[in-house]
Amino acid sequence: MRLLLIRHGQTPGNVRRELDTSFPGPGLTELGTRQAAAIPDALRDEPIDAIFASRLVRTGLTAEPLASDRGLDITVLDGLHEIEAGLLEKRSDEASVQRYLETAFSWGAGDLDVVMPGGTDGRAFFRRFDAGIEIVATTAGTAAVFSHGAAIRVWTAGRATNIPPVFAGRHELENTGVVELNGTPEDGWTLTSWAGLPVGGAELADAEAGDPTGGPLP
Repeated sequence: MRLLLIRHGQTPGNVRRELDTSFPGPGLTELGTRQAAAIPDALRDEPIDAIFASRLVRTGLTAEPLASDRGLDITVLDGLHEIEAGLLEKRSDEASVQRYLETAFSWGAGDLDVVMPGGTDGRAFFRRFDAGIEIVATTAGTAAVFSHGAAIRVWTAGRATNIPPVFAGRHELENTGVVELNGTPEDGWTLTSWAGLPVGGAELADAEAGDPTGGPLP
């Protein structure tokens, strides 16, 4: 099957460079709403067969324009939510953001025993995200999966068989950026495209936003 992993639109936390991972989470900024509205036309030539979103509000809001355009329901899956920041939640200082990213991307590199401060380890993250993708993979054809910056990047680092894990850490994934993979949970996944900019084009990017989970590792 074909996976389109789509990051949600911009949130206030992205603008403030804030680690904002808790449930239910914020909605979208005005720019985030415009980013979401651009998705149907940007994906006009994509044969979307099913649409999934995480349990956080921002992914559902981002998925709505595409679902309405295609006449499809949005299936909410618990395992697709963002990597929890634990004790780093709501922090925006450089040291906290760096700790969060280094911990998360160590999981993508295979060091699954590292624990997020006050949170979970890599085994727990991959267990729940894999479980969500296994449900998505029952779809025949192409599935649009609306998830989150760190979660998409770290899962791709750990599961794509044709790239080194550092690839995902070195490449940005801005709001509504799309990561495309082909494969199955049984046979593995191959990365076929990494479009880090918003799907509607560079004019929908926000160069001034701090956005801690979408940028490349320092």
